[in-house]
Amino acid sequence: MEIEELKKLVIDALEDLKVQDLKVIDVRGKSSITDVMVIACGTSSRHLKSLAGNVVTKAKQAGHPPIGVEGESDGEWVLVDLGDVVVHVMMPEIRDFYNLEKLWETGASEAPEETND
Repeated sequence: MEIEELKKLVIDALEDLKVQDLKVIDVRGKSSITDVMVIACGTSSRHLKSLAGNVVTKAKQAGHPPIGVEGESDGEWVLVDLGDVVVHVMMPEIRDFYNLEKLWETGASEAPEETND
């Protein structure tokens, strides 16, 4: 499955269940783990599990089962690894604390230069 198709599948699956604060970040060239990071919020642990579960179900139906799913029992942050696309579904306070957007949106050119003082 092409990255753009997989990204659309993920977005549609999340929007089906009224995801909140959806953000898609292209991390090609910044990460060797994945190409696209999807970060989203839910309103409760039950909502998080439903959102992540819908992504898993839709991906399986499309013939692209996840490599792994983490955090379902905790209910504050569920990660769905689809290879080229990694989905983070989080409670708003967890998302604010870890601030993944800042981590992944910072370009290499914005990093401070090292000095040999």
